[in-house]
Amino acid sequence: MHRSDATRRRAPGRRLAPLAAGLLAVGALALPAQTAHAEGSVVEVTGSQGDWQLTVDGAPYQIKGLTWGPDMADAEKYMPDLESMGVNTIRTWGTDATSEPLLDAAAGHGIKVIAGFWLQPGGGPGSGGCVNYLTDTAYKDEMMAEFPKWVNTYKDHPGVLMWDVGNESVLGLQNCYSGDELEKQRDAYTAFVNDLSEEIHSVDPNHPVTSTDAWAGAWPYYQKNTPDLDLYAVNAYKDACGIRSAWEEGGYDKPYIVTESGPAGSWEVPDDANGVPGTETDEAKAEGYTEAWDCIAGHEGVALGATLFHYGTEADFGGVWFNLLPDDERRLSYYAVKEAYGGDTSGDNTPPVISSLTVGGGADEVPAGGALTVGVEASDPDGDSIAYEVLSGGLYVDESTELTPLEATDDGSGGLQVTAPDRPGVWEIYVKATDGNGNVGYRSQSVKVVPPAVDGTNIAQGQPATASSFQPDSGDCPCPADRAVDGDHGTRWASDWSDPQWLQVDLGSVQSFQHLQLNWEASYAKAYTVQTSDDGENWRTVHEVTDGNGGIDDFDATGSGRYVRVEGTERGTGYGYSLYEFGVYN
Repeated sequence: MHRSDATRRRAPGRRLAPLAAGLLAVGALALPAQTAHAEGSVVEVTGSQGDWQLTVDGAPYQIKGLTWGPDMADAEKYMPDLESMGVNTIRTWGTDATSEPLLDAAAGHGIKVIAGFWLQPGGGPGSGGCVNYLTDTAYKDEMMAEFPKWVNTYKDHPGVLMWDVGNESVLGLQNCYSGDELEKQRDAYTAFVNDLSEEIHSVDPNHPVTSTDAWAGAWPYYQKNTPDLDLYAVNAYKDACGIRSAWEEGGYDKPYIVTESGPAGSWEVPDDANGVPGTETDEAKAEGYTEAWDCIAGHEGVALGATLFHYGTEADFGGVWFNLLPDDERRLSYYAVKEAYGGDTSGDNTPPVISSLTVGGGADEVPAGGALTVGVEASDPDGDSIAYEVLSGGLYVDESTELTPLEATDDGSGGLQVTAPDRPGVWEIYVKATDGNGNVGYRSQSVKVVPPAVDGTNIAQGQPATASSFQPDSGDCPCPADRAVDGDHGTRWASDWSDPQWLQVDLGSVQSFQHLQLNWEASYAKAYTVQTSDDGENWRTVHEVTDGNGGIDDFDATGSGRYVRVEGTERGTGYGYSLYEFGVYN
């Protein structure tokens, strides 16, 4: 998935399931025996500058494709659907022993596969692996043995269209290097891709070789260092319609394919009022696929087609953003791609469309764990009845990509009542609308969840605090004790990763209180006590929790003392204890 070189977000779950590096099953380096298959196709890039075409067994072939998401073993389940959409090609990111069911199923339905090979640091910004392409001969030798092994295994398979070496690594190298060293690494990486291309061609002269990167700014490196590629490949989403001008201005002498494209990604849209990416509507996403395809198909004689992103079934953050069939339910974008590829759309029953969504009744902030009203307006083009589900996503709170269903009740006036998440931060609230016919519409909006207001004065705020331990330097730390009483819910105290741990505040004199509020970070206490002391030595327990689940703990507790301590006795995670704020109210 492509990310802008200028502004990169940590993307959430960045890559859907098929992109796991584990797709490479490196074993013995001897070539395996070839699997017996029907005779494979001869695929060629033919023509001349600006008048190229892809041919399969001599016949012109325009790639009308999708990237592949389901398990390889489930390929036969989905191939009839892809065929009905007019899809003739799918793209993968890894090729190994698990690929055969996919290739078999694809070939059985007249579909071909762009078979990928993964190289570090694939996937662009946020992806792992920092190979030194100048010095790491062991890694390069391993890949040089591994990739041709699988090419030899599948070169005669009728499902193979071409080989694709690497994914977004020219861009991704900026996570590992900078300055002159980055330039040297990018040159070394693309030179290594050329070495791989030469070796693949020597094993299989009947299928082209390409290499994917995240933006056309990578192409000069390929142009300089990778002459053995048959064509270029690029991932581009909102920028899809700019590829043509980049190709023309760059003076390139090879055609290209677009290996990922579709609507704008989360890194390409403006932030909303809460400072997080504003999610586009289903209608805008569907239009994004249509526009991308029109621009790609419109660059005749140069752009040889595309595999749009993504034929996936996950219903997490990335899945709801991009997938055509999350939870095996068809989106509006599914039908847009089907129409673009010439599939038969007559008689299709299409998804509900959510035309309006309000969260929190227009309030800028909602209290954690409080009542939350979600207003929805939707219609179904086929007159089907619509069922609604509300979900929350905490990507911008704790980096979780999972979506959690919220129990919703109809308030009788067109709204749905749910309980707000109990952890402060910016949450994404999703409404899912289904029609009972396998179709789904989504719409989402962010909401800022804040700690509930407390009557009284926080007598702990700004007072001296100490702790049994604190993390001095890790991530957003140092995280000393006083961060938990500074009145800022964006700073925190964090302890060592062991039990027990404590934090205490000195109120300056013996004082009474009636209420406590603890705002836990993701590393929370499952069990803890709140204690008071007049002298800092003799302690009295005023509150005990044995089933904590993090978020906001907001409760009445009467006590008095100069010192107030929270002592964690059982951690809720494998990490330490961490509090954004420890409030003591009189």
